Amino acid sequence: MKKILLILTALFALTACNKDPEIVSFMGKTMGTTYHIKYIDNGDLDIDKEKVHAKIEMVLKDVNAKMSTYDKNSELSRFNQFTNINQPFEISSDLATVVQEAIRLNKVTEGALDVTVGPVVNLWGFGPEKRLERQPTEQQLAERRAWVGIDKLKLINNKGKFSLEKSMPQLYIDLSSIAKGFGVDQVANTIEQIGAKNYMVEIGGEIRAKGKNIEGKDWQIAIEKPNFDGSRSIEQVIGLRDLAMATSGNYRIYFEENGQRFSHEIDPKTGKPIQHHLASITVLHPSSMTADGLSTGLFVLGEKKALEIAEKEHLAVYLIEKTDNGFETKMSSEFEKIINAK
Repeated sequence: MKKILLILTALFALTACNKDPEIVSFMGKTMGTTYHIKYIDNGDLDIDKEKVHAKIEMVLKDVNAKMSTYDKNSELSRFNQFTNINQPFEISSDLATVVQEAIRLNKVTEGALDVTVGPVVNLWGFGPEKRLERQPTEQQLAERRAWVGIDKLKLINNKGKFSLEKSMPQLYIDLSSIAKGFGVDQVANTIEQIGAKNYMVEIGGEIRAKGKNIEGKDWQIAIEKPNFDGSRSIEQVIGLRDLAMATSGNYRIYFEENGQRFSHEIDPKTGKPIQHHLASITVLHPSSMTADGLSTGLFVLGEKKALEIAEKEHLAVYLIEKTDNGFETKMSSEFEKIINAK
């Protein structure tokens, strides 16, 4: 009887392992945008998909509760409201991780990624303040720019306990250029913890993929053509595997005044929307957080400087530049190496 039971058990296990692969998909809203998640279940994942979805929702709520500038009670908002200078404000290890990477990427991008530029972004009407869509005066800009600078922010690690200090009462951190990428990484890590080896996570256009899709191919991700008329079309499709991808551009969020278009991407050095011919930039990197931050910083710099830094730092970037004859594309050596290896 025991032998029969063992054989039946073995047959059941074999049948379970031979189950046809299934795509498990989730979608929802988070961080003021949407998310789309897919992973492949080959029959070897011993967890209900609804429980997985619940775990993901918890992870996203946690990131939002720590890093949102729209939630006045978030950890980041409480620091922004904290006006004591040179006094430690205790923060979580997650917030410390993101701020530390933002500080590092500020150096890599030669100051173009600056998470303290929020007061100026808000002044232009692209943040929580939602001011009227009009160009600020030079006096207003000068006042806000005095509050900006990564050098006014200090991250302290005291035996694993983290805190932030500000040297200017009005210092304000906005992590919208990097927090979504961190959220993608957190969700991806959660999916890996349940044993999934093939997945794709997307939050607000920031993506991380691992393994293969249901067809046994690299995850097919489109780079959008920057159409300024609001229409959507594809410039290039990338086979993404074991990498994250982030794209920044100025063709979606902007306002116009007296026929002039103002981008939501602010140059920290001038306090004004960027003025160059780079329409979009896509960055590939193992970390979605890093790809997210780099895409913003390099986009602010413009096509020439962005490509120069990409070559120097061995970064995989793909640029779409607006010219008098339409759009032209360029890529770094590292990007070319990756797509040719597929």
